[in-house]
Amino acid sequence: MLRRLHKEQPASFEFTPANLAWAKGQISKYPEGRQASAVIPLLWRAQEQHGWLTRPAIEYVADMLGMAYIRALEVATFYFMFQLQPVGSVAHIQICGTTSCMICGAEELIAVCQELISKAPHALSADGKFSWEEVECMGACANAPMAQIGKDYYEDLTAEKLRELIGRFSQGEVPVPGPQNGRYAAEPLTGLTSLQEFESGRLQYNASAQLAVDIGDSVKRIDGTEVPLRTPWIAGGAAAGAAVAERAETAEDRAARKAANAEKKAARAEKQAAKEAPVAEAAPEGGMKPAALTAARDGGADKLQTIEGIGPALEKLCHELGIYHFDQIAAWGPAEVEWMDGNLKGFRGRVTRDKWVAQAKLILEVGVEEFLRRAKSNDY
Repeated sequence: MLRRLHKEQPASFEFTPANLAWAKGQISKYPEGRQASAVIPLLWRAQEQHGWLTRPAIEYVADMLGMAYIRALEVATFYFMFQLQPVGSVAHIQICGTTSCMICGAEELIAVCQELISKAPHALSADGKFSWEEVECMGACANAPMAQIGKDYYEDLTAEKLRELIGRFSQGEVPVPGPQNGRYAAEPLTGLTSLQEFESGRLQYNASAQLAVDIGDSVKRIDGTEVPLRTPWIAGGAAAGAAVAERAETAEDRAARKAANAEKKAARAEKQAAKEAPVAEAAPEGGMKPAALTAARDGGADKLQTIEGIGPALEKLCHELGIYHFDQIAAWGPAEVEWMDGNLKGFRGRVTRDKWVAQAKLILEVGVEEFLRRAKSNDY
């Protein structure tokens, strides 16, 4: 599936101070020179803050990690968990459409989304509150059909139940996630057949749903203030983590970071240019330089590219060496071939390898048109 950035983009993106501290904590997990390893959590955090992943956010994260923009873009477009277009301000609904859910009624859930949100996936509802898409297996087959709404799973759905959930979300409620038919978790619909002794001591909801209720961020945008910043890998433990959390990036910080990234990019460009620069080759001894012309004869130079193995660069090099015509090449003997093979900078050995002399003689003998016909079968 082709994934492109949305045509309409915000002007800029910055982490909130708390999210910035969180991001720096993530980066600190990795050794110097390996900061790019944090690209996925940082892109995810940017999406959590804004709702969807924008180009300014991708470039902002790339700058933080000293990455080329294209590298961060490759990650963002590869993983489908990153939403590259606006999503509903209240919730983005992901309907599982794989086998178990499809058999159990996923198409009816999609029909509800098409009716209440939009006909096409990845399009906003009229009020801008919701968007939807169909996704592959989300691993809740025993509770099919299901949907992920925001960050949590809503399972054992029916069309009527999904319609009700969308209505409640629209009114500002956050329905309890998990099974929606009275089932506790993923036990048989007829009730527990084993481990019944643990039923009386269980939580109000299953562990996943209970945690979602306790945290309360099912469809909430994350700004970094929801939970304490935890960076136990930083020396000093909680105190050090708190110090990171208190430090917001200033304009001077951003300018210094961008300047450092610019220096890194310039160094990479210089290194790449050095790699791509032609290697100077010493002209070998031996052979005899062919007779050369100072310019092409009247009527202009022959099209040396007719000879297989000669392209624009080699033709230009031949002209620089005073070779303009087929009859010049046809007249070369072993000594001239040796000299040319050794002096075609960057293309040494091409005269012998591609049989220039034999080809030039055939062109003079049968003409260009007949030569081209024969050349297709290597008949020279």
